[in-house]
Amino acid sequence: MSPHTITLNDGRKIPFIGFGTGTALYGRDAEASVQRAIEVGVVHLDGAQLYGNEDSLGAAIAASGRPRDALWVTTKLGKVPEGTTVRETLVASLKKLRLEYVDLFLIHMPIHHADLAAVWRAMEECKDAGLARTIGVSNFRVQDYEKFMPTARIVPAVNQIEYHPYTAAWAAPIIEYQKQFNIVTASYGGLTPIVRKPGGPIDPVLETVRQRVERDAGKPVSAGQILGLWLKAQNVVEITTSSKVERIKEYLATETLPDLTSEEVAEIMEKGKTIHFRQFCKWLDE
Repeated sequence: MSPHTITLNDGRKIPFIGFGTGTALYGRDAEASVQRAIEVGVVHLDGAQLYGNEDSLGAAIAASGRPRDALWVTTKLGKVPEGTTVRETLVASLKKLRLEYVDLFLIHMPIHHADLAAVWRAMEECKDAGLARTIGVSNFRVQDYEKFMPTARIVPAVNQIEYHPYTAAWAAPIIEYQKQFNIVTASYGGLTPIVRKPGGPIDPVLETVRQRVERDAGKPVSAGQILGLWLKAQNVVEITTSSKVERIKEYLATETLPDLTSEEVAEIMEKGKTIHFRQFCKWLDE
């Protein structure tokens, strides 16, 4: 079965589920984990310069033997060392990844760059040169967009943020802003409500919805899959990770489950918005 995809504003299609090489794999050799993910059907691999493991991600891609166009590979721009250009950092990443281009190149953190307009122009040049097929941002708020969008020649295609029911209220103005440009949201930390903040207000509704989907699917369904379906219903890309093959298979199986109803999506959203909890990049709340 072909993976579910979401169409971006440049016409390209990004696979809905991506395997992340940050969090548990941050600063660690990711080769074995990525190889396992590819072996069980993952085609979307999410890396970053800041994760410090692009070389092992590249080794796993090479070892997989998969055709280049069968994989979607993302990396993200970290801090640009003085005397170095954005393009040079991407060329260095491509060497580590053993690739001629990445499918998606994101500015990882707005706070790492004094002049976002200049950095975005450099991102556009990377796309023009064919080093990145699609460009976007990560951890951007409306005020960050406003620093470069007036002079942007190419509109970002993606904004990757910590997005789940407990950041939904915070994210609402960002997502509203993005609608006018058809910028797709990608979620990292999407399982936070059950992994890092259990016992919260969405738990009862999550269980009710899980039972309904399980009945309709005729097979076991997890709370994590319900959160994945919640993202899918909003056309949000899900970036997740695990060292366990069975858990990766579970994530991928989300695509085979019945969709949530609009009422279920709204109820999870409503309950989630009653609290705010963020696991990563806490500076975003300052």
